[in-house]
Amino acid sequence: MPESRRGVLYGIAAYSMWGLFPLYWPLLKPSGALEILAHRVTWSLVAVVVILAVRRHWSWFRELLRTPKKLGLLVLAAAIITVNWGVYIYGVNSGHVVESALGYFINPLVSVLFGVVLLKERLRPWQWGAVGLGTVAVVLLAADYGRPPWIALTLAVSFGTYGLVKKIAQVGAAESMTVETLVLLPPALGYLLFLQGQGTGTFGSLGAGHALLLVGGGLITAVPLLCFTAAAIRVPLTTIGLLQYIAPVLQFLVGVFVVHEVMPPSRWAGFAIVWLALSVFTWDSLRAAREARRTVPEPVTV
Repeated sequence: MPESRRGVLYGIAAYSMWGLFPLYWPLLKPSGALEILAHRVTWSLVAVVVILAVRRHWSWFRELLRTPKKLGLLVLAAAIITVNWGVYIYGVNSGHVVESALGYFINPLVSVLFGVVLLKERLRPWQWGAVGLGTVAVVLLAADYGRPPWIALTLAVSFGTYGLVKKIAQVGAAESMTVETLVLLPPALGYLLFLQGQGTGTFGSLGAGHALLLVGGGLITAVPLLCFTAAAIRVPLTTIGLLQYIAPVLQFLVGVFVVHEVMPPSRWAGFAIVWLALSVFTWDSLRAAREARRTVPEPVTV
C-alpha cells in the first residue's frame, strides 16, 4: 500500500475516533467530569509510557531537560489541554454534544485569527470573509442559546491555543503527551486519592466493568493521537485540513441523531453559516495551495 494512502487511512482513523468520543464519556457516569478528567490524565500517562517503552524511545527526555524553554511550553500546554479536556467531558456529559461539536467546527477560524493577531500573518480576502461569516454564526447562535456558546468558544480557543503552543515547542506527539500528563499527574492523582478517601470515588465501587472503562479513557486518548502523528508525516497539510472536519461532523451527528438534542430552525441557520464559512475557508486554502505548486520553478536539467 502506498504511504500516502496509508497516511489518509491513519488520518481517517484518528479523526473518526475523536468524532465518536461523545459515545464514550457518558458510559462513565455517574463519575463526575473532574473525576473522569483525573482518570483520563492518569491512564493516558500509563498508556503513552507503555508505547514509548515498546518503541524503546527515551533519549528525547534528556535533551528536553536541557531546553527549559521547550519544557516550559509543554507545562503551559498541559494547563491548556486540561481546560479543553475538562470542558469537553462536561459538555458531552451534560447534554451539549452539538455545542461541543461547534467548538471544533470553528476551531480552524480561531487558529487563523491567532495567526493574524499573534504571528502577524496576513489573511487573504476570502479568509477574511470566512472569519466574518464565522463571527455572524457565533452571534446568531448566542441569540439562539440565550447566552454566548461558552462551551464551543472555550473548546475552540483552548484547542487553538494548545496547537499554537505545540507548534512553537516542536516536540513529538507521544513525547509531548508524556510530559504534559506527567505534569498533570500529581493534582490528578491527588484528587483521585481524595475522592477515594472520602468514599465518593467511583473507581472500584461500581464494579470491574466501570473501572475498566475509566482505565480505557487513557487508551482512547493515546491511540488516535498516535494515528494522527502517523498521518501527519505521510500526507500534506492540506489533506489533514480536510480530514479534520470528520471529527466535528461525527460529533454533530451523534448529538442530533443519538442524543436527540433539540435543533430549532435558528440553530440550524447558525450551523449552516458555520459550514458555509468552512467551505469558503477550505476552498480558498486549496486554491492557494494549487497556485503555490504552480509557481514552484521546474528543476533545471543540464
